[in-house]
Amino acid sequence: MKVTVLGAAGGIGQPLSLLLKLNTSIDVLSLYDIVNAHGVAADLSHIPTKSSVESYQPTSKTDTTQLQQALVGSDVVVIPAGIPRKPGMTRDDLFKINAGIVAGLVNAISIHSPKASVCIISNPVNSMVPLAAKILKQNGVFDPRKLFGVTTLDLQRFETFSAKLLGVSDPDLLKGRISVIGGHSGNTIVPLSHLSNNISTKFQQFVPEPKDLIHRVQFGGDEVVKAKEGRGSATLSMAAAAYRFIQTIIDPSTRHSGIVPESTFVSLRGIQGGDALADHLGVEFFAIPVQIGQNGQAERIVDPFELDFVSSDEKKLVAIAVKELKGNIEKGLNFKYDAKL
Repeated sequence: MKVTVLGAAGGIGQPLSLLLKLNTSIDVLSLYDIVNAHGVAADLSHIPTKSSVESYQPTSKTDTTQLQQALVGSDVVVIPAGIPRKPGMTRDDLFKINAGIVAGLVNAISIHSPKASVCIISNPVNSMVPLAAKILKQNGVFDPRKLFGVTTLDLQRFETFSAKLLGVSDPDLLKGRISVIGGHSGNTIVPLSHLSNNISTKFQQFVPEPKDLIHRVQFGGDEVVKAKEGRGSATLSMAAAAYRFIQTIIDPSTRHSGIVPESTFVSLRGIQGGDALADHLGVEFFAIPVQIGQNGQAERIVDPFELDFVSSDEKKLVAIAVKELKGNIEKGLNFKYDAKL
C-alpha cells in the first residue's frame, strides 16, 4: 500500500502525514511538496513504524520528475496542497489561487497513477472535485468511484457540537447516527439529525431550535480562522478528519461492513444509486454517504432521501445547498486548464 501526499509540508499536510505514518496498513508513505518535503520526511522517518517514508521536491520550477516519482505506483493520492483561507477571504478567492495548483497535480495523477483513489482536501472542495473530474475525463482515465472530496470535517464538527448539547460524553457514539450531506462550504453544508430515531428524539428534546447548531457547523471554519487571529485556519482538525476518511479507504478493519459513516463529495453518476440521486437533486456532484469496496472505490451511494431520513426542514436546507452548489460546480467545470500529456 503506497499513499502519496501532495502538499505534505503544509499546515494540513504535516499533521496528516504524521497520522498516516502511524497507520500499519501503509507500506510506503510518499511525500511531495515544492519546499521542505525532505525535512518533513526526515522527521517522520525517525518514528518506528513499518512504513518507509520517501520525499520528493522539485529542484527547479520546470522540474516535473520529482512529482512523477512521488506518484508512480500510488494506491491513494491525497491533495491538501494550496494556500489556506485567511480572514476576509472567500472560497471564491481561494479558488482563483488553488485551482491552478490542483489542476496541475490532478493532471500529473492522470498520467503517473491513473488507477489511484484520489482524495481532495484543497478548498473550495465544491469546485475542486468537478475540476478534477473534468481533467481526468479529458485524459481518458476518469473513474467516478475513485474521486473523493473530503468533507469529513463538517461531520466531525457536527458530532462534537451535538455531543456537548446532548450530554453525550463520547462524540464517537454518534458515528453513523447523524450525518452531513450537500457540500463543504457555508450553506451547502446540511447536517442531518434524523438518521436514528433515538438521536432524533434527543435532538427534539435538547435542541428544540437547532438553527444555532446548524450555523456553527456550517461556518465552523470561520470560528477557527478568527481564533487564530489571521495566522492560520483549521489545519489540525482538518488533518484528523482527512485521516479518518482515508483510513476507511486503506484499512479494511475500519470499514464497518463497507459503510462509510461520513459523507464524501463525489461525482454521482457512475456510482450505483447516483443517477437517481443526481436526477432528484438536479446536480451532478454532492456529498453523500457511500459504501467503499475492497479496492478503495465507491461501490454504492447510501441515499438518505430514499430511506426517508430527511425531515421537511432539512429538505429546505438541501434546496438552499443545491442552489449554491450549482454555481460552485460550474465554476470548477469552467476553469481553463491546458492539460498537456
